[in-house]
Amino acid sequence: MFQLGKTIVSEDIIEKDFVCNLSACKGACCIDGEAGAPLEEEETKILDDIYDKVKPFLRKEGIEAIEAQGRWIKNDFGELETPLIDGADCAYVIFDEKNTALCAIEEAYNQGEVNWKKPVSCHLYPVRVQDYSEFSAVNYHKWEICDDACSLGKELQVPIYKFVKQALVRKFGQNWYDELEKVAAKQGK
Repeated sequence: MFQLGKTIVSEDIIEKDFVCNLSACKGACCIDGEAGAPLEEEETKILDDIYDKVKPFLRKEGIEAIEAQGRWIKNDFGELETPLIDGADCAYVIFDEKNTALCAIEEAYNQGEVNWKKPVSCHLYPVRVQDYSEFSAVNYHKWEICDDACSLGKELQVPIYKFVKQALVRKFGQNWYDELEKVAAKQGK
């Protein structure tokens, strides 16, 4: 672990390699697991504001889940997240012709309907950020469904921090990322 500003960063995001391999995993991170995507407080307002523009991209099951549970939910621990369809798929998940899970929010963004790509937690994955009162912890979330992404990242020699560069800049800013690159360069990454 090392400190960058008000963050404590796991060495894993520099040392481990990762490149999403959707052809292998089919977007399993959006349909497996026990909870929806973590949301920041301001993202709940964004979801409320853009829902009508995202709705045409959603599956029937997603619309039903969102209309029953809300555009976002608060879990038993008071954390904000996206709702799920029957305790599994994120309510915002859609599928392409190859049955790969995609994000309806991101599809609306790609089509120019909204100007918000998706929740930052999704954009950052496999990096997870846990905010504390004095600092934020920036960690690699290892999940066996992403083994193919680890293999592809190793083959292509792409460290996690480079794979999620755009999301890290979105979350922490360009100066923070520049400092991260300096730390990585000292480690030969």
